[in-house]
Amino acid sequence: MKILFKSIAILFVTAILSTSCSCKKDTFISKNYHAITTEFNILYNGYNALEDGKEALNKSYADNYWEVLPIERMQTTDEVILPGQSKNQNFEKAEEKAVKAIQKHSMNIEGREKNPQIDEAYLLLGKARYFDQRLVPSLEAFNFILFKYPESDKINQAKIWREKVNIRLENDELAIANLKRLLYQEELKPQDLADATSMLAQAYINIKSLDSAVTQLEIASAKTKNNDERGRYRFIQGQLYNQLSYKDSANLAFDKVIELNRKTPRIYLISAYIEKAKNFNFEKENKLEFLEL
Repeated sequence: MKILFKSIAILFVTAILSTSCSCKKDTFISKNYHAITTEFNILYNGYNALEDGKEALNKSYADNYWEVLPIERMQTTDEVILPGQSKNQNFEKAEEKAVKAIQKHSMNIEGREKNPQIDEAYLLLGKARYFDQRLVPSLEAFNFILFKYPESDKINQAKIWREKVNIRLENDELAIANLKRLLYQEELKPQDLADATSMLAQAYINIKSLDSAVTQLEIASAKTKNNDERGRYRFIQGQLYNQLSYKDSANLAFDKVIELNRKTPRIYLISAYIEKAKNFNFEKENKLEFLEL
């Protein structure tokens, strides 16, 4: 009798939960169920896959220190990626998780999205496509956030990532105009500000406006929370100063890389010492100090 009662109770509770957690019901339980499931299950696994893919991408990329480094470590190719294909299984998995979150947990009721995690799912979708070098589909995902979720707390990130795609598509002037408008109109969080100014610097480098790029890298270096990024931005800043023939300013930038020591990748530290050595003036400076260094 007790077993029968427990079975009936379990079936009753299951039925209540399944109906109350419907994507079509605008209830407190339903909204929280789908939001929590989206964030702590699907998107969590999706972002883990994205990070694994980015790490593999960074390891496979070789910087050319004879030239000004790109802001972002990502090798682009002219190989055409067909729909349904992917270069990296991790990015494919991240995209699958984003699509699953959207398809199974979107709560579009009376034209409004009730699940606050769906904009995050579209952001993940765009990032996965971006790193997989499917740039046009990536742009579509970011534009969808801007069109569908204008009040999203991810709106500034979506705008920055949209311009990252535009820069990859060689729409540098458009990216510069949009990023300058964003910086003027919005008060960005520190890391968002670092991302926006670093991308603005890349666009300026692409159009050979090096002095403007240096200014943006100064902001990006100060605002980023990531010491890997800080070391890279400072090193690129030094390279740009060298191209502008400002050797003293270049050495100051390289000194800031050296000051980071083990907080940033070793290659930036070693390369900063080499660049300072290349800037040495044998006619005016102390040769013994140079040899000792």
